[in-house]
Amino acid sequence: MSSVIDLASGTASRRLPLVVADDPNRVLAWLGGKAISAATFVAHVAVVAALLPDADSAVNLCEDRYAFLVVFCALAARGQVNLLPPSRAPRAIDEVMATHAGCYAIGDTALDPSPRGYVQMPVLDMDIPLIEEWPEVPADQLVAIGYTSGSTGTPKANPKTWGSFVCSNAGNHALLEAGVGTPFTIVATVPPQHMYGMEMSVVMPLLGNVAVHAGRPFFAADVAAALESVPGPRVLVTTPVHLRALVEADVGLPGVSAMVSATAPMPLELARAAEARFGAPLHEVFGSTETCVFASRRTSKDEDWKLYADVVLHPQPDGTLVDAPQLDAPIALADLVTLHDGGRRFRLCGRNADMLEIAGKRASLADLTRRLLAVDGVSDGVVFQLDDADHMGVRRIAALAVAPGMDEHAILDELRTSMDPVFLPRPLRLVDALPRNETGKLPRAVLLEMVHRHG
Repeated sequence: MSSVIDLASGTASRRLPLVVADDPNRVLAWLGGKAISAATFVAHVAVVAALLPDADSAVNLCEDRYAFLVVFCALAARGQVNLLPPSRAPRAIDEVMATHAGCYAIGDTALDPSPRGYVQMPVLDMDIPLIEEWPEVPADQLVAIGYTSGSTGTPKANPKTWGSFVCSNAGNHALLEAGVGTPFTIVATVPPQHMYGMEMSVVMPLLGNVAVHAGRPFFAADVAAALESVPGPRVLVTTPVHLRALVEADVGLPGVSAMVSATAPMPLELARAAEARFGAPLHEVFGSTETCVFASRRTSKDEDWKLYADVVLHPQPDGTLVDAPQLDAPIALADLVTLHDGGRRFRLCGRNADMLEIAGKRASLADLTRRLLAVDGVSDGVVFQLDDADHMGVRRIAALAVAPGMDEHAILDELRTSMDPVFLPRPLRLVDALPRNETGKLPRAVLLEMVHRHG
């Protein structure tokens, strides 16, 4: 039975439930091996909402996914906005709070030092008396502001209404329901503060007949244990970085029915290796903090992406306009695409900001990075363009590589066999590890700092 909310016939002012109420006894989350019903969850939301200070917004810093879910809905029920910084680093939190006068922070652990006005969640009573009134909010109520990762520059704020989340969830839920059925249980390695983690591990359990594991397992053994602790069908929500670690680890994953990946391009060979190793289809989803997810593909079999229902793309010379049910107006992305199958599928041709033109020759940073990673001995790496131009007015290409036992000259010699000389990275720095964030992305500011630090 599908219980997903359909907003197609609604209006912006319509009130929508924060939690689907079709079955109060449905399992919404698994916490410490214990099933938590939707009714118990709603009672927890009411308790926390009553304890919140008066404000317009708060930074939701909860590490436990169940605590995050409770706080997310408690803030929304009080008419407050969840602020979702690009990371939990104190500087990132401070920068977000500085732009929202009077906001506070709330989390589930003791922090020292703590952000201003920090509120620590109370211990939740699992035998709490249930309540009859379930929270509803207007479809046009602002419930979250997500921030881009900063991988292409300064993090940007992206406001989200509850109605927009309801619309975007319909496509995600349909993708998984078609292959897995319902109910199913999600285990996610991505943080709930990231928009991909928000869509797949917060919004989906609230709006569909879906349960979510409360943790965020990192190591392969922890992921396997988390999957073992919940009933099937099981869906693993992860990233290419996490998935590669799982494939390379000598650990089996019990009973995975589907895998979902986002945040970075999925290499074809990794997709095939993961499916062969874990015996489940891998669905790569396509979207952004600005648009939420709007397309998917089975990477091992399809090069083209299939659009979700009612999504229309309008290719432009410098990118693509995305028109989707969750958007008030089309949003321009820097991705360059070609349309196929009457506009229902598209092929990604790169990003406008990713394309380089030097001495009349063209290349993409993504392809240059792929060639760097193909060098035997390079375990991780990235190619990017510096901000400052040289005396000829050309912005140089730089690279960071993790390659134990190798030196820069050996790597450059290998790259010369597959890369035009004008695109060879100079400088190329060897580092112990790349500064990947919780979802595997690389903040541009940190990359630039590392290049200069290792100079």
